Formats: sequence, C-alpha cells, structure tokens
Amino acid sequence: FFTTAPRYASIVVDASNGEVLYQRNPDSPRYPASISKIMTLYLTFEALAAGRVKPNDVLVVSYHAASMAPSKLGLRPGETITVDDAMHAVAVHSANDMAVALAERIGGSEARFATLMTLRAQELGMANTHYVNASGLPDPRQISTARDIATLSRAVMRDYPQYYHFFSLRSFDYHGLYMTNHNGMLGRTPGVDGLKTGYIGASGFNLAASAVRDNRRLIVVVLGGSSSAARDAHVADLLDAGFSVLGHRALGQTITVADNLHEAIPSGQIVRPPTEQGSGDQAGLQIVLTDASPTHHLISQDVPEEAAPPRADRGGPPSRAEERRQARQARQAKADRTRGHEREDAAYAVQIGAYKKKGEARDALATLEQRYSNRLGDADHDVKAAGHGYYRARFSGLSAAEARRACTALRAHHQTCVVVTPNS
Repeated sequence: FFTTAPRYASIVVDASNGEVLYQRNPDSPRYPASISKIMTLYLTFEALAAGRVKPNDVLVVSYHAASMAPSKLGLRPGETITVDDAMHAVAVHSANDMAVALAERIGGSEARFATLMTLRAQELGMANTHYVNASGLPDPRQISTARDIATLSRAVMRDYPQYYHFFSLRSFDYHGLYMTNHNGMLGRTPGVDGLKTGYIGASGFNLAASAVRDNRRLIVVVLGGSSSAARDAHVADLLDAGFSVLGHRALGQTITVADNLHEAIPSGQIVRPPTEQGSGDQAGLQIVLTDASPTHHLISQDVPEEAAPPRADRGGPPSRAEERRQARQARQAKADRTRGHEREDAAYAVQIGAYKKKGEARDALATLEQRYSNRLGDADHDVKAAGHGYYRARFSGLSAAEARRACTALRAHHQTCVVVTPNS
C-alpha cells in the first residue's frame, strides 16, 4: 500500500487571469498518469485547427497502438477508426490505444509525438513537465506538476475553446460499446465541465477539474488522492472555497482559500480501483529526472569561472623576465576569455510562454517588464514565431545569473518561466 503524503499536490487557479488562489506542493514532480492525454488532445486540436487532420480522417490501428494496456477501446491491428471517434474515446474512456493512434497519425510515431508534447509544454511555460508517451502509462521519465497541469488546462480553454466540449462529455457510444467518463464530478458537482482524471499505482488518483459559477471559472488540480472518492471530495472542497473567495472579493472583503478550507488533505491507503486507467500497480516506480527531461535544458547552477591555463613546464624555474611575460600572457588570455564569456553569457533568455497572437506576446512582456524592472534590467523583448501559429515571448540578452534571478522572482509570483540556454 501507498500513503498519499509524498505524492499529494494541489493548486487552485482563476482561469480568467491565471492568479493562484491556493497551492500545496505545486512544483513538486509527480506522475500525471492519464492527465497526460490533455496534451495529447491539445496537439490533436492544434492539428485540426491547422487543417493537418480532419474529424472524418481514418486512422489505421497499428500493432503498437493495439498493444497498449487498459483502459483501451480494444481495436485489433489493422482495424480503423475516425479521428473524431478516437478523440471521443480518449476524452471519455481514457483509451490508451486511441491516444497512441492519434499520436502516430499526427507525429509519425509515438516517440516523435511525445517529443512534440514536451516542446509544446515548454513553449506554454510548463517548465517541469516531460513526456515520453501519449497515454500516461507508467514511465519514470513522464513527469509533471500541479502548476504545469493547471497551465495546460488554461491553455486548452484559451487556445481551442471550440474543442473544449470533448472534456465535458459524460458518455460515448461506439458501435454499441457504451462508455461513461471516468470524471464522476461531471453532472454531480455544480459547474464542473471538465477536464481529465488519471491513475496509475505510483501516482494515486489525479484530477484536473474546471468549473464555472456566476460567470467565473476556476481550475483545480489535485494529484495523489488515496481514492477517486477522496480525490473528488477534496476537489469539490477546493472549488467551493475558491468560489467563496471570489464572491467575497466582489463584496470588497479579503479572504483566502486556506481560510475557507475546512477539510483536511486526503490521506490514507491507496485504494485500487475496479477499472484502472493505467497498467496496474507500479510498486517501486520512482520519480527520475533524466538528461532527456526539460530540466536538463535549464540553468541549475552558476556558470563556473574558467580556470587559468597551466604554466608551461620548461624543465626548470623560469627567469624573472619569463615570469613577467607569462603573467602578461595569462592576464591577456583571461581578459579575452572574460570578454568572450560575457558575450556568450549575455545570450541567455527567460521565456514566459507562447501565445496565439503576436500582440498578446508583446503585451505580456511589457506587463512583466513594468512589474519586475529591477530583475529584468535592460533585457530585450524577443517575440518570434514558434511554429503552428504560436509566438514565443522571451526576455533576451541576459546573463545566466540574471536569467536565473529573473525567473526566480517571476515564479515567486506564480508566473511560469523557463531559462533558455544559448542557441536554443
């Protein structure tokens, strides 16, 4: 059995402006499990919006897709399904085989699609997320955080509102096979209209949920619940507390979610569900950050100073003239390296996100520069096309230390950011 203590994390976000109303362990690495499929569908929505695929396009199920563990639709290799039906199966039934079928169609292979997932996550500001598969099936390298999942949930609503209804579907009938959504809060908890559940033995019960009440929308992410019931009850408490805070604010009162949250964090033994969304209990699976993870590309320590070149061994003590000559050469070499290092070091940047409109990217940079001018200094505004209709927003021309300090300040105020190394 597992206890929830080491894996619990949660966050409550105002969807309208991204303000964090409550958080516990929001940046601690966790296994997202089937919540990974939000990104799988995000990239599918992106392909649909760009016209690269169409809802009626036919997918041929590969041996690899058919080999996925439950939950799955269960089509055999060579059988076909439309993109639209595959999306329904992923959103409602959390079908791992259909997630892979979509990934192979859009990315060419699941591995390449997972790389696209990670790249898009970084562009959206999900600094601590790394994908290696499209389904969320157990892999120690597939990690995310509560904050990153909330960022992705908000991006889906912002960028593809025309497709958000997939996360609200309560059931799906495929050729007589009737499936109900694993998200039991749909239709039961006031205002809840999405998004996605997730479970593997190593993660516990996860849920990214969103609800609208009085024309205000909240996003709540809870990871590591001990059971679906305990997780759902905690999400409901966080939603009630969050909307209460928004209501009191409208009346000019100051109150926090923590003030209004009376339920304890769910705890206890992980209860194995009757129908799993993964491949069963994964005892011993550990969170592992590898060189393939996004953090490999972030600055994690100060750039070391370059050591002075060793003195040449001439077989005996040098003369005073030789010592002075070598000292001059060493000083000049050090000065040259310092100037070169400064030029290279000034190539660091802080990326704050990727936006569908160039104007939104520029506005975001201008707003943050005004708020954090003491950290951003004379950083340049860098808005460039990032592909697929997105514009990345970066503060560039920073040294490694300046970029780290700026990103630390931004994250302290719940602004996502990624330190970008030179030539990346």
